[in-house]
Amino acid sequence: MTDQQFYNSDDAAGLRQPLVDADRGGMSRTFINLWPYMWPSDRPDLKRRVVYASLFMVLAKIVTVLVPYFYKLATDALTGELTGETKLEEWLPIILLTPVMLVVIYNIGRVVTVGLNQLRDALFASVGQFAVRQLAGIVFDHLHALSLRYHLQRRTGGLTRIIERGTKGIESIVRFSILNGLPTILEFALMAVVIWIWFDWRYVAIISVMVWGYVWFTIRASDWRISIRRDMNDSDTDANSKAIDSLLNFETVKYFGNERLEGERFGESMKRYEYSATRVWTSLAWLNFGQAVIMGAGLVACMILSVYAVQAGEQTLGDFVMINTLLMQLFIPLNFIGFIYREIRQGFADLEDMFRILSVKREITDKPDAAAIDISEGEIEFDHVGFYYDEDRQILKDVSFKVPAGKTVAIVGPSGAGKSTISRLLFRFYDVIEGSIRIDGQDLRDVTQQSLRANIGMVPQDTVLFNETVAYNIRYGRPGATREEIESAAEMAQIGDFIRSLPDGFETEVGERGLKLSGGEKQRVAIARTLLKAPPILILDEATSALDTQTEQEIQSALDIVSRDRTTVVIAHRLSTIVSADEILVLQKGSIVERGTHRALLKKKGLYSEMWNRQREATEAEERLRLARESDKMGILTRKKPAN
Repeated sequence: MTDQQFYNSDDAAGLRQPLVDADRGGMSRTFINLWPYMWPSDRPDLKRRVVYASLFMVLAKIVTVLVPYFYKLATDALTGELTGETKLEEWLPIILLTPVMLVVIYNIGRVVTVGLNQLRDALFASVGQFAVRQLAGIVFDHLHALSLRYHLQRRTGGLTRIIERGTKGIESIVRFSILNGLPTILEFALMAVVIWIWFDWRYVAIISVMVWGYVWFTIRASDWRISIRRDMNDSDTDANSKAIDSLLNFETVKYFGNERLEGERFGESMKRYEYSATRVWTSLAWLNFGQAVIMGAGLVACMILSVYAVQAGEQTLGDFVMINTLLMQLFIPLNFIGFIYREIRQGFADLEDMFRILSVKREITDKPDAAAIDISEGEIEFDHVGFYYDEDRQILKDVSFKVPAGKTVAIVGPSGAGKSTISRLLFRFYDVIEGSIRIDGQDLRDVTQQSLRANIGMVPQDTVLFNETVAYNIRYGRPGATREEIESAAEMAQIGDFIRSLPDGFETEVGERGLKLSGGEKQRVAIARTLLKAPPILILDEATSALDTQTEQEIQSALDIVSRDRTTVVIAHRLSTIVSADEILVLQKGSIVERGTHRALLKKKGLYSEMWNRQREATEAEERLRLARESDKMGILTRKKPAN
C-alpha cells in the first residue's frame, strides 16, 4: 500500500484531501484504509497471529463471564444455600462444590483470563508494530519525495513532533480497534446473555439503558475534547519547533548573549501548552466523573432489584453477589469503551497533522513513461529557460547556453542574479517554467529523477554532514563502496593524512551537521564523497566562497582533480577560482549579459571586468594588511630580544 491510498481525488485547488480526520464521519473510512496493515496480504505469519490472537480473545471473554458464577457458588456454599440441583450446579461433580474448591476455581479462572489476554497481546504486538513501521515509512518516503520548496518552508522541530505523535496515533488506532474494541463488544454481548438467563429482562433493560447513556455521554464529551486536544498539539508543535531551532543555532545565541530571549520565547510557547494541557486533563476529569455517575446509577438500580428478590426468597445471597460481580465486571469493558473511544479519537487528532503532510501534493513527479537517463558524453544545454518561484518575481529570463562534454563553464554574477537556481534546475528540484534543459539531448522532464541525480555530483558552499563517522559521510557518495575505495577518495581529496591523525581515524564522529570539523575539512569530505560517487557531471556551487584565501587555494587543487575530464558547472563568487574555465557566463537580474573566457571578458571592460577589479583590490588590501601585521609582529619580537 502506498500513500496514494490515503487521498481523495484532487480537489479544485489541486491538493489531495487525506482520508483521515478526527471527526466521526472520517473514522470508518480511515479504518478501511488502515485495515491492510492489520491484515497484511503479503505476511501470512502476521495473519496467523491475528487469528490466534482472536481465538485467545474469545476464550478469555468466555472465561471472564463464567468467573462470577463460581463466586456466586462459593457464596451460596458458605451460606448453605447451594442445592446442587439448579442450573449449572447439576453438571459439576460434588467435590467441586465445596467452598474451598469453588474459591480455588474462581481464582484459577481469574488467572486464566489474565493469561489468555496476555497471550493475545503478545501475539498481536508484531502486527501493531508492523502497521506503525509501514505507515511511518510511507510518511518518511513522502517527505523525501516533496519538493525543495516545501522543505525550505518547513520547521524541523515541528515536523519531527508531528511524525512522532502521528506514529503513536497509528499504534493507538490499530491496537485499540483490534485488541480492545472487538473484545469489549463481545464481552458485553456475552454478559447480557448471562444476565438474561440467570436473572430476568428487567436487569437487561436497566443495563442497556445504562450502556446507551454511557456510550452517548462518552462520545459527546470526547468530541468536545478533540478541539482541546488539537490546541494542545499545536502548542506542543510550536514549543518543540522553537526549542529545536534555538539549539540548532546554539552558537548564534551565544554570540549575541540572547539566552534570556530564547528562554522567554520557549517559555511563552510552553505557557500556551500548559494552558491547553491543563484543559485536556480537566476535561478528562469531568468525562470520568460523568461516566462514574451513569455506571453508579445502573449499579444501584440492579442491586435494589436483587435486594428485593433476596428478601422475597426469589434469589439467594449468591445471586446478589453475582449480579454485583457481573456489573462490576461489565464496568471494565465499559470503561474500555470510553477509553478506547477516547484513545482512538485522540489518535485521529494526532494523525491529522501527519496525514496533512501526506496530503501535500508532490511538485516534481516522474512521467509514467519516464526512462533512466542515458549519458554517453554529458553535454548540458539550457534552451531559452525561464523560471520563477513567484509569478511577480522572475528569476531566470530566456537563459540559453551549452556546456560541452568534458568542459567547464563558470557562472558568475551579483547576489540574486539566479546562479544557484541554475544548479537546482539541473538537479530538477524544480521544473522550468519556459524552455527546456537537456543532457545529451534528453529533456530532464522525460527521465527519472533518481537516474538524473545519480549522474550529477555536487560540492556545495555549505557542506552539511551527517552526525556519523567520517567514513560514513564519505561512503554516502556510493553506499556500496569498500573501505579501500573510501580511503582512496580521501587521498585524492587531500584529506587522508588529516583523517588518520584523528583519534579514531575514519571512525571519528563528526558531530551534528559536521560541526566538529572546520569549514575546509568539511569541504574536503564533500569532495571525497563526490569523488567516490564518480559522476559524469559535476556542479561546484560556490564551493570555496566561505573559506579563507589559503584554505581556498588548497581546496581548489582538490576541486581541479574532481572536475578533471568531467562536464563541470562552476557557480563562483571568487573569480580567481574560475580563470581557467572554458567559458564564463555573467548573469545579471536573471539574464546572461556577458559570456566568454576570462581574458576575453576582461578586454570587454564590462560587468565581469568591474567585478574582477573590485575583488582584486580587496585581495590586495587583505594581503597588505596581512603583511603589515606580520611586520608589526616581527618588530615586537626584535624589541624584546635581549642585548648581548
